[in-house]
Amino acid sequence: MKHLLQILTFALVLTACVDKQKEIKETTLPPISEVYDSFYEGSLALDPLFGNFFGINRYLDTLPNNLTDEFRAKEVAHYQTHLDKIQQYDRTQLNESDQLNYDIIVWYTKNRLAANHNFVKYLPINQLSSVNLYIAQLASGSSTQPFVTVQDYDNWIKRLKDYNVWLDTALANMKEGITLGYVQPKSIVKKIIPQFEEMAKGPVEAHLFYSPVKNMPEGFTEAEKSAIEIKYRKTIEEDIIPRYQKLAEFFKTDYLDAARSTSGIGPLPASSEHYKNQIEYMTSTNLSADSIFNLGKSEVARIRIAMELVKKEVGFEGSLVEFFNHVRTKKDLMPYTDPQQVLNSFDTIQKRMAPQLAKLFDKKPKTPFMVKRTEAFREKSASAQYNPGNPDGSRPGVFYVPIPDVTSYNVNADEALFLHEAIPGHHYQVMLAAENESIPAFRKFTYSGAYIEGWGLYAESLGKELGLYEDPYQYFGMLSMEMHRAIRLVVDVGLHDKGWTREEAIAYSLDNEAFPEAGIISEIERYMVEPAQPLSYKIGQLTILRLRQEAEKALGDDFDIKAFHNTILDAGDMPLAVLE
Repeated sequence: MKHLLQILTFALVLTACVDKQKEIKETTLPPISEVYDSFYEGSLALDPLFGNFFGINRYLDTLPNNLTDEFRAKEVAHYQTHLDKIQQYDRTQLNESDQLNYDIIVWYTKNRLAANHNFVKYLPINQLSSVNLYIAQLASGSSTQPFVTVQDYDNWIKRLKDYNVWLDTALANMKEGITLGYVQPKSIVKKIIPQFEEMAKGPVEAHLFYSPVKNMPEGFTEAEKSAIEIKYRKTIEEDIIPRYQKLAEFFKTDYLDAARSTSGIGPLPASSEHYKNQIEYMTSTNLSADSIFNLGKSEVARIRIAMELVKKEVGFEGSLVEFFNHVRTKKDLMPYTDPQQVLNSFDTIQKRMAPQLAKLFDKKPKTPFMVKRTEAFREKSASAQYNPGNPDGSRPGVFYVPIPDVTSYNVNADEALFLHEAIPGHHYQVMLAAENESIPAFRKFTYSGAYIEGWGLYAESLGKELGLYEDPYQYFGMLSMEMHRAIRLVVDVGLHDKGWTREEAIAYSLDNEAFPEAGIISEIERYMVEPAQPLSYKIGQLTILRLRQEAEKALGDDFDIKAFHNTILDAGDMPLAVLE
């Protein structure tokens, strides 16, 4: 008995000591918000271009060179440091909001630490989404780089000096990439060449990078205008054009000769591990490539049944594939002769649905919104996209619409496209979160593609509730958009995991959707350079739809669709597992 009492006493003393040590540890830790702030500042310094999207203009004069080993070392240190910092906190002792932030930082940093930098380093340029294309957008003077003050103009010249270094590094890395087996497919290189040739041409006055000079504010003095014009002319003549000429020649000769005939990343070094990491990053799940491939085939089969019903409704006799061609070529669905008519049609869609929005949403962004044609230099290879505005309202959110040939522009999916890219899709999603001051700023940098694109695709499904899809061809357009994302599950895995060729992926798409062939080719070539990103849409949409169904079942008559949408949107971007 005596020994038992001694043991119990020792155990109580030991427990008290442990609790005391835990208490001391917790009281010595700084507020967890300091970890958030540190992570945000470090992320912004690593990627100021992304910060510019949200009007964060502290780094307008710099462009970090993300193609170097030194940059990757800084990235790794940033992610590891903050993973270590956040894990010092006892998650169970945090409030719900901090638990959410904790889970997001842990998920994001672990994933980014596992990323393979070689795919960034040796494949720095593509036809769709590389830094050079974003810089060209900024150079136009109509994007997120401000050109209001003399300091703004000086900032851009400084940023271009860093961009020159980035271009030089890209060229050197691609030359090394040839020897290591990291090269783009030939079909992609053929799309890159004209983009660089366009920027390699003079005269300076007609060059895209000269645009800010043409649009200087009236308040500048003549001396200021003259000094700016001289600096910009010198930079374009001596730095920008010569580098684009050198790169254009490189792409046309050495790189095109070395470019691969394969379409997916399978033949590249360490591609299997990279694709697995990209799947986890883009879907924020642990789904295998095979399971995604099979899910895609199942969704394709399901949507085909719904498409057959629309085909029957409009009285079309023939196969579904013949109906796809009918939709692609129906002249009534290609009514425009002027690009402005396309932009006006989206304004009409917005006005039609606006009265119904209050039935589904009780919050809307304060940030203004506009529809804009995609810039000519990237229009032929671009998809429709949304660029965020500034939360302070100084710059609107922009829905970019590519119109390379207005006479062949098909309207059948425009209602669904507007719901996805604009309202209540990405504009609501991105700007409501950006305007929510209760969300830590670091959350702007923890990108989760399945949440973002899943919401966009989910928004397309709200069309009938918003008074759209009354025309069966527009409803078919929505089904076509959903089919397009289901096909991505099949062809992305097919390209990067199963050795499919570009031509096989195009053929599979043509057999299962009504998109124009030229559009399908651009999309397949997009998947070729963005492995796993196309998977995010359908995986995210299916998750949000399931969560809505579960909430409706659990709450019954108490289910409130506006409250559900607030729950999804208020907390902002996050991995799907955290969202659940």
